[in-house]
Amino acid sequence: MNGRQIEGSIITITGGTGSFGSTMARHVLSRGVQELRIFSRDESKQDAMRHALQDDRVRFYIGDVRDERSVQSVVRGSDLVFHAAALKQVPSAEFFPMEAVATNVIGSANVVRASVEYGVKSVVCLSTDKAVYPINAMGMSKALMEKTAISIARANLGSDTVIAVTRYGNVMYSRGSVIPLFIDQMKNKRAVTLTDPTMTRFLMSLADSVALVEYAFTTAESGDLLVRKAPASTVETLLEAVARIVGVEPDVQVIGTLHGEKLYESLLSTEEMATAEDRGDYFRVPLDTRSLDYRPYFEAGQARPPLAEAYTSHNTERLDVEATMALLRTLPEIQALEAAR
Repeated sequence: MNGRQIEGSIITITGGTGSFGSTMARHVLSRGVQELRIFSRDESKQDAMRHALQDDRVRFYIGDVRDERSVQSVVRGSDLVFHAAALKQVPSAEFFPMEAVATNVIGSANVVRASVEYGVKSVVCLSTDKAVYPINAMGMSKALMEKTAISIARANLGSDTVIAVTRYGNVMYSRGSVIPLFIDQMKNKRAVTLTDPTMTRFLMSLADSVALVEYAFTTAESGDLLVRKAPASTVETLLEAVARIVGVEPDVQVIGTLHGEKLYESLLSTEEMATAEDRGDYFRVPLDTRSLDYRPYFEAGQARPPLAEAYTSHNTERLDVEATMALLRTLPEIQALEAAR
């Protein structure tokens, strides 16, 4: 073992009261973690989580990743750090881009630097498809988060701390995602709002996303970018699948794309795919360890790896309505919805 397993470890989760962070928390508790530290700004959510978990291994820390001191206080003594804290809403970041920079870039740098300083065995930073060819402020800030984490990894290759980045697309039924919105609109007999019927989105469960993080903890080399493969559907197909499960014929209102939305998601760029390693369920993009010494390239040149097609929600496995329904029915929330009918 490389000492980076969950069992018996002290694990910190930043943004631990969010949908992804709280799911990861329950997972590591089920895997025999020694101590779990939940770091977030929201005392109300922490109190609700404390009552929901009722587990003496959980410690709650109020703080903000923007505050280096509070980050250091929770990271000190940790074995593994999962960095999920972020400003994630695309429209909000369009109106407040500097807030996204403060949290997603500077805050992330605080977490990664503290992890190196205090000898954390592994720190995994959560990123998003929107960091690939970004067109919105949230995606740009996440792209800079990735570059910052990878630059710290490059500058600390002799360190015992492994720094890795994971990217994921649309996580089904996460807070703020479209599936619970569709269901709420249908249940309340309101028009269901659809941005663009041809828009495609990866369909990944929270369980798949948690598996990606654990894979990064246990297998990554410092500077790695890791992606889990996932199927996709159009949002029109997703809407029809949800409507069939709920058992309604919705009134659909097409409202057009929102601020900063893309027609499709990309998890790896053409440039990244050129160096990516296919690991079955995952792609691994290793650290580019070249230095700032450009003389070898001017004097001798260097062969460029052939470009490959980007990995997107347009070219991955495309699900039809029946297959999308089958995937949705693996979600605990959908199972509970059907059981209550």
